[in-house]
Amino acid sequence: MRIAIVGGGVMGCATALALAGRDADAIVLERAVPGAEASSAAAGILGAQAELHGRRDDGDARLFARARAAWAPWARELRDATGIDVGYRVSGVLRLALGEADRDELARDVSWQQSLGLRASLLDARSAREIEPELTPAAVAAAFFPDDAQVDPPVLLRALVAAAARSPRVTIRSGATVQGLLVESGRCIGVRLDDGELRADATVLAAGSWSSLVPGLPASLPPVRPVRGQLVMLDERPPRVRSIVFGAGTYVVPRGDGRVVCGSTMEHAGFRKEVTAAGLSAILGGAVACVPSLGAAQFSSAWSNFRPHVDGHAPLVGASELPGLFLATGHHRNGILLSKLTADTVATAILGQL
Repeated sequence: MRIAIVGGGVMGCATALALAGRDADAIVLERAVPGAEASSAAAGILGAQAELHGRRDDGDARLFARARAAWAPWARELRDATGIDVGYRVSGVLRLALGEADRDELARDVSWQQSLGLRASLLDARSAREIEPELTPAAVAAAFFPDDAQVDPPVLLRALVAAAARSPRVTIRSGATVQGLLVESGRCIGVRLDDGELRADATVLAAGSWSSLVPGLPASLPPVRPVRGQLVMLDERPPRVRSIVFGAGTYVVPRGDGRVVCGSTMEHAGFRKEVTAAGLSAILGGAVACVPSLGAAQFSSAWSNFRPHVDGHAPLVGASELPGLFLATGHHRNGILLSKLTADTVATAILGQL
């Protein structure tokens, strides 16, 4: 059984490994090099609870919690297979309230999450600073989610590619541009490439923000659009910040070794991958407002990526209405969090239909 996977980011590589683990052959088709786009440029927050802020959707809460629970065994599996530590760390998340209205909103979030059996607490300012001493004095309270975690996305991509390279059932083809889907008798039977056709028993669309640019997709498929996010890396020596901190439109992610990722903008800028003065100003201003000690940190680098977003729609995962075509895209802010669960879901869907 041969599966063609369009896209060599986290979703594509993870799906290939999930299929290989079930005795299927996977060919990953990447137009550049694996992980060159959003996968390796993300912040790597496994914010299953922090990302539920203001949403209070029971289905999302259960999905995100399942996705987060898959990470600890997956990180061990990748380390055992490749010797690469992907930076999985349960660092917890503090979401700050900078005023009474913010505190009331966080109190509602915490109460709802507790009703679902998730660990969450609303802390006063003093208790929050006992967990993270570097918090701004302006914080009046904080929601604490102790089970939220993080990984280091560039290292994760190296581990996934290394695991794929060691698997006899996975082939990665870099520089492979997909010109369109092959469709015969109402079924997707592979893809057209620059150098010919690749026929497959099933095809997986995992091309992130570029997914909707693949010719031949069903017209009814919701479009996947890029949402640009700019991020900044600071170097804090010695490391002082310990927990992930969310503020108003800002997050701070300490890696534990002095590196601190700060982000992120949310911009509908098409496929323009600039880092802008306004973006940097907003990120750095927000980060220092949340954690004042970062004002003394050294600027290291800045970059941007594209989150694959589907307007008004959940991520596109599983079988499509075109037989033979399966979807693993449109995860917006939660691609890293949902990657293992998505890979397993897609593999199950494929093998259940073949």
